[in-house]
Amino acid sequence: MSPELAQTSSLSPEQLLALAAQAGAEAAEVYQTESLTQPVVFETNRLKQIETSQAEGTALRLWHQGRPGLAVAYGAVEPQLLVEKALTLSQLNSPETPELTAGDSQQFAAVGETIAVKQLIAYGESAIAQIRDAYPEAICAAELACEQEQTRIVNSLGLDYRFQDITLSGYVDAEWIRGDDFLNVGDGQVDRHQLKPDAIAADIIQRLAWAKQSVAPPQGQVPVVFTAKAADLLWDTLCAALNGKRIAEGASPWSERLGQTVIAEPLSLRQDPTAGPYSCPFDDEGTLIQPVELVSQGVMRGVYCDLKIGRQLGLASTGNGFRPGLGGYPQPSLLNLIVEPESLSWEQMIGSLDDAIVIDQVLGNSGGLSGELSVNLELGYRVRQGHIVGRVKDTMIAGNVYTALKHLIGLGSDSVWNGSTYTPSVAVNGLSVTGS
Repeated sequence: MSPELAQTSSLSPEQLLALAAQAGAEAAEVYQTESLTQPVVFETNRLKQIETSQAEGTALRLWHQGRPGLAVAYGAVEPQLLVEKALTLSQLNSPETPELTAGDSQQFAAVGETIAVKQLIAYGESAIAQIRDAYPEAICAAELACEQEQTRIVNSLGLDYRFQDITLSGYVDAEWIRGDDFLNVGDGQVDRHQLKPDAIAADIIQRLAWAKQSVAPPQGQVPVVFTAKAADLLWDTLCAALNGKRIAEGASPWSERLGQTVIAEPLSLRQDPTAGPYSCPFDDEGTLIQPVELVSQGVMRGVYCDLKIGRQLGLASTGNGFRPGLGGYPQPSLLNLIVEPESLSWEQMIGSLDDAIVIDQVLGNSGGLSGELSVNLELGYRVRQGHIVGRVKDTMIAGNVYTALKHLIGLGSDSVWNGSTYTPSVAVNGLSVTGS
């Protein structure tokens, strides 16, 4: 039987709010998380270890004389000390309008299902066995986990929200060494209810098959296909451009483009807080997360924001105020980006290309807000006359994401969750390939 997540924290939010008020704070908020994780780890094709880790954290944010202060505790701590620390830190900050959400007490429905450690082990063993049946020389590693998490946010305006979720994750890597040729292929899944080791293994086996032969890369501007696993290189830039904070600063190239065409017509992007393994009812400010239409048929329709940025833009918060960590202040961050697919199968997309390159794994970061992309391929393939003919090495892709997405070739029908983005594969023009 799997252990249960504790239902009560060692720190009482109500006590912290009362102490903050007694100390003269005009407004205060307590944000708490508790998690229980059970990872199983495989190395060199065998089970290496089974772990259980539990964590608890509390963040107290208050405003004293209009100045915000944030203090964090992990585990048990004297409540008065946490309040005093937040008060001391508030003296270092400039006055601002308190950003709190009014509300009532609500326990949101839990989502997800726990699975036993023995099932996680069985998943890992199954995926590794399938890969090694196809490639006996492959050396596999894997990590699979069941994580239970409880979040609670309570503030001085009466809001008290709680939510518990369970997330299953499974990642497998296969190393294939042939002489001085080293190849690492990885894939994984995140789900609320079950993992599918057969699908993970099949994806890795397919990529190993494509990589059996090394070929020279094409040169110059050729069509580039991003697998669903690599497509976040494109979407990360669009997420930055649609961030209300960047819009308010005038830093986004789309700051004045609402209602205008910004990318190719077939592209539509939206936020859906109810979808997938990262579904969540409220953000880290206690605002209910809203569905947001961001881009529809290439036309910019909206932005996402938190309370502070929404006030600056004259908009209501979209429920996108998330903390980068327990010790950070909320800031706009997108949840569950859905990139609408088209009807092209993978075979149809590849089959339509005469000479192209496929990107599956990269070394380097996305193009950020500027969209200037320059990455080395960790795993990529060449397409000739509608077929993948082999792996390319020592290859770089460069160009501008905004330009590429105005020259869309097509979107696949093979959407998967890549982090909190649900995306299909995508083929574009406008990027340059260099390599040897």
